[in-house]
Amino acid sequence: MLIQQLTIFLENQSGRLAEVTRVLANAGINIRALSIADTAEYGILRLIVNDPVSAAGILKKEGFSVGIADVIGITIDDTPGSLARVLAILEENNISIEYMYAFTGSSRAGMANVVIKVEDLRKAVDILTGAGVNVMTPDEVHQL
Repeated sequence: MLIQQLTIFLENQSGRLAEVTRVLANAGINIRALSIADTAEYGILRLIVNDPVSAAGILKKEGFSVGIADVIGITIDDTPGSLARVLAILEENNISIEYMYAFTGSSRAGMANVVIKVEDLRKAVDILTGAGVNVMTPDEVHQL
């Protein structure tokens, strides 16, 4: 139940993010979620797309530095405390979060989607699933 995320390193130059999105759009790749963090010299763009393998190949062909990483996607109630409950489950099981971000597009009203990266992904999936947290499949993410 792991989903694949693209990690793209971008120089901090005007138009680089636009170029990534243009390349993907021209290839018919749909962006499902996006997170970007920057430093003085470069940015780290994280994308969930409908076809990560094709997208990575297309971007590499265009000269971008791209990697694919496994992450966990979860769907939680869009109510106060829902995320805190999930994070408490991970904390109680000594699972540290490397990064996370939320995205819209849930097919179910009143729900929120969150991408989580932890060191031991399979352990986290087992723990979350056992606790009743909805861990998304790649198909669920790609169909949003």
